[in-house]
Amino acid sequence: MNLQAVLTIYKAEMRRFFRTYQQSLIAPVISTSLYFVVFGTAIGGRIDQVEGVPYGAFIVPGLIMLSVMTQSIQNGSVGIYFPKFQGTIYEILSAPVTFIEVVAGYVGAAATKALAIGTIILITATFFVDFQILHPISMVAFLLMTCVCFALLGFIIGIWAQNFDQLSMIPVLVITPLVFLGGSFYSANMLPPFWEGVTRLNPVFYLISGFRWSFFGYADVPVGVSLIAIAIFTAVCLSVIWWIFRSGWRLRD
Repeated sequence: MNLQAVLTIYKAEMRRFFRTYQQSLIAPVISTSLYFVVFGTAIGGRIDQVEGVPYGAFIVPGLIMLSVMTQSIQNGSVGIYFPKFQGTIYEILSAPVTFIEVVAGYVGAAATKALAIGTIILITATFFVDFQILHPISMVAFLLMTCVCFALLGFIIGIWAQNFDQLSMIPVLVITPLVFLGGSFYSANMLPPFWEGVTRLNPVFYLISGFRWSFFGYADVPVGVSLIAIAIFTAVCLSVIWWIFRSGWRLRD
């Protein structure tokens, strides 16, 4: 692998991140803090505990996953979209680098940005609620895997998008609703049987469940199922990206 090429793309993307830190870093932290105020205070005052966990602490993993998934997709899609928009993508395609090195550079940078935001939000949460992390290594692993697989999805969206409207359509109209309906703010066991079944059809539900287990030792589904869901999601994204570079779809148009 050409590590120099990977690092070049990675460093360029990270520089862009720090140039726009107000939008990339500060905005997600402020919006998440508002979620803590609204859900933790207003709703938390009416819901004492969920599965033995104080409601304010219960929503911490869901809020982190909400921000991490959104930011992974956003950074992954924008990173590859702008070279397409500016026409510099042809320089990358004609360079002596493989698609693995291109993906590693862009996706690695997007995952790093999302991981940094998730870490800052985790620290911010300590100012609002008291909680402990029972399985810190598993928590880091789940967080890292989520950053990578959703950055891969964002990379696909960035290649698919042909304008800025399409670039934001999938995250806003698909991903955000899936996260909200995936158990971010509630347990699936709290729902009527029909809606519990609908929730279990949501792939994001399994990611949030596994991540919450790393905090409290509680999950709506076995942790192994969550890991299998992440593995399948990642494999599908990698397969799609491989096909895109092999066929040149939306890259050489």
